[in-house]
Amino acid sequence: MKVSVVKIGGNLIEDEACLEKALDNFAQLKGLKILVHGGGKLATQLAQKLDIKTKMIQGRRVTDAETLEIITMVYGGLVGKTIVSKLQAKECNAISLSGADLNSIQSVKRLVKEHDFGFVGDISKVNTQSFITLLKAQITPVCCAITHDGKGQLLNTNADTIASEIAIALSDEYEVSLYYCFEKKGVLRSVSDENSVIRDIDRSSYNNLIAQGIIADGMLPKLHNCFHALENKVHHVYVGSIDMLANPTEVKTTLHLNELN
Repeated sequence: MKVSVVKIGGNLIEDEACLEKALDNFAQLKGLKILVHGGGKLATQLAQKLDIKTKMIQGRRVTDAETLEIITMVYGGLVGKTIVSKLQAKECNAISLSGADLNSIQSVKRLVKEHDFGFVGDISKVNTQSFITLLKAQITPVCCAITHDGKGQLLNTNADTIASEIAIALSDEYEVSLYYCFEKKGVLRSVSDENSVIRDIDRSSYNNLIAQGIIADGMLPKLHNCFHALENKVHHVYVGSIDMLANPTEVKTTLHLNELN
């Protein structure tokens, strides 16, 4: 049996029209499915309204106690419930989850090394049975970027990593396809050319693209999660626009574990 794990982020969440289209395509996706979402910019906007300063180190959010309250309200509340309400309107029966709900995803607080990122979690366990129970009941899990440590502490956790780890956990039971959807058509050879999509990337070409500086910044950890998933029995991994869910022939980037000829 097949399962699709779909992660949406960026403008797909922040722009109402983009979100509507994304959820239309997701709702029409056949078979069992799971949606994972972020919402960082919305969290930043709420923090500004509440006069809470957002702290960043090397482009990464520092999650202090106040920030954790903000992201819990935004990710686990506003964004998650909005997505679920829209999916229900599209006849896709869904439930909004944090990692604490159904004990679905546990993490450990990241150790302080060079920098202290605060209440940030690195995933230690995905409760596969929680997801299987929902999927068998024809309920679509909608997972936000919050996990827990099993001791009562919520933790901010990267949504790309959550999607990858859920896909890996389910790969023993299902044939899993993992989709990273954002506003671009795929991994671009030139950021100034929307049509310069690199359609296929294997491990060797990935390393070459990094060396050339073509893959950099936020795309680096995203593709790290892609290859991590492929190395752990996830069948297919794609990066591209939400259109690839509705049209299998849509231009996108397909990741490959083995070197292409």
